[in-house]
Amino acid sequence: MQNKIKFYSLWFLLINILVFILQSAIPGFTERFTLNQLAYSQIWRFVTAIFLHGSLIHLMYNMFALFFFGIALEKLIGSRRFLLVFFGSGIIANLVSINFYDSSLGASGAIMGIIGTLTIIKPLMMVWAFGLILPMFIAAILWVAGDILGVFMPSDVGNIAHLSGIGVGFLLGLVLRNYRRRKMNKIVIPNSYMDNWEKRYMR
Repeated sequence: MQNKIKFYSLWFLLINILVFILQSAIPGFTERFTLNQLAYSQIWRFVTAIFLHGSLIHLMYNMFALFFFGIALEKLIGSRRFLLVFFGSGIIANLVSINFYDSSLGASGAIMGIIGTLTIIKPLMMVWAFGLILPMFIAAILWVAGDILGVFMPSDVGNIAHLSGIGVGFLLGLVLRNYRRRKMNKIVIPNSYMDNWEKRYMR
């Protein structure tokens, strides 16, 4: 299942940092690419909003998660499938978010998708979360519970985007895990065996 790793997770980290610098330096840059009602006619906003952040703290939290969870997942499933998880989760999270928020931005939906996929594929992987070392599935349960509570406690956090992203991640994790099992259980017949069989019985 693994392919040569291209470290897209690190490239995305760098892109997010560069974009944040542009946000800080160019007036109106954020408004031009953020997710809002204009996205119905400017569909690129469903993608560009993933690479925008509202503050340095927002950026740091997301990039910390992208660095650790992103690299771990990319090594497990390969770079091409990592792209599917990142953009699939991020875009679907934005498609949901636009129905609940006047505007939104950030890589949180994509990163929660990474976390969701990683939870399904490696549920017992130990991670640092909430000041403790916890199994991945316990940390995911706590994150989901926190976002569910956050939906009913208005704030600047896009809890619905988080829940949408991790939900997509769970689904993709199930698909990728089943694919991985089928591939591991596939019986491979050596070509030499087939050649010998043909020489004996096909003449």
